[in-house]
Amino acid sequence: MKKIITTLLAVFIVFALSACNKPVSPATPSVTVSTPAPVVSDTIPAQTSSPTVPAPASPTTPAFRFTKDNMPVIDGSTATIPLIGAVYSVLLGIPRADADAMVSVSGTDDAYNRLTNGGADILLVYGPSPDTSTDGLDMAPIGRDGLVFLVNKLNPVDSLTPDQIVGIYSGKTTNWKDAGGQDVEIKAFQRQLLSGSQTMMDALVMKGVPMMDAPAQYVIGEMGGLVDAIANYDNAESAIGYNVYYFVSQMAMDPNVKLLNIGGVAPSVASISDGTYPFVADFYAVIRSDEPADSPARILYNWIQSSDGQNLVKNEGYATAG
Repeated sequence: MKKIITTLLAVFIVFALSACNKPVSPATPSVTVSTPAPVVSDTIPAQTSSPTVPAPASPTTPAFRFTKDNMPVIDGSTATIPLIGAVYSVLLGIPRADADAMVSVSGTDDAYNRLTNGGADILLVYGPSPDTSTDGLDMAPIGRDGLVFLVNKLNPVDSLTPDQIVGIYSGKTTNWKDAGGQDVEIKAFQRQLLSGSQTMMDALVMKGVPMMDAPAQYVIGEMGGLVDAIANYDNAESAIGYNVYYFVSQMAMDPNVKLLNIGGVAPSVASISDGTYPFVADFYAVIRSDEPADSPARILYNWIQSSDGQNLVKNEGYATAG
């Protein structure tokens, strides 16, 4: 009996082995193709429909090596303080905070006088008043700014025409109801006579129309003081003043102040650059005409007009010239 069972078991094993030895088609391995995820910058969100616009290139310094010993003394207007700091930083290769600490400006007209008298080597400056001589100076436009009009945010007026501005500052329009506002007296603040913004006011807006005589407390010497007056004046809804766009928008904007559209056009870098904003003027690099071609002042003067220098102007948020 045991012999029969052993024989049957052997037959079963042989049968099973023959079944297992039947050829089996090898399975095709499954391959997963991973599409690499887009690389996302820490600061620029990934875009799915349009390419990322590249940031402006950093300005390239001129071949001449500027040092603290040969760096020209730069003077200028209050609104060019950031640009002067940027020039020192780029050309000397020093941190921006250190460069900003080097900046000292005299203000527009005093800077021209200081250059003429040898106290400065080059200006980055707004246009001079008609009483300031530019004889013996070379001037090149390097940027552009706009004269803007400020009111308190509580004032319901959002836009004025050039003629309405002239009416207010000539003294013909004295109540806001005649300029689209409430029935309140207009308190029109002015800048001091020898300031870049006052020069722009006379040349671009008034164009020979005499400005009314203002009480002494309405004539503001400092650019920041003008912004403060509009923001904090006791009769805030009555106040209006003017300043340059770059200073107000980049250096001293106050949340209690708003900028008026002029003729329906809002002041901006774009509208000032393309001239659609109506009150626009260039600002300049200025040196003495007798500066030699190889002097550091002349080299800087040429460089700030170059594409690299203009890139620096743009990077600082100024409108471009021409």
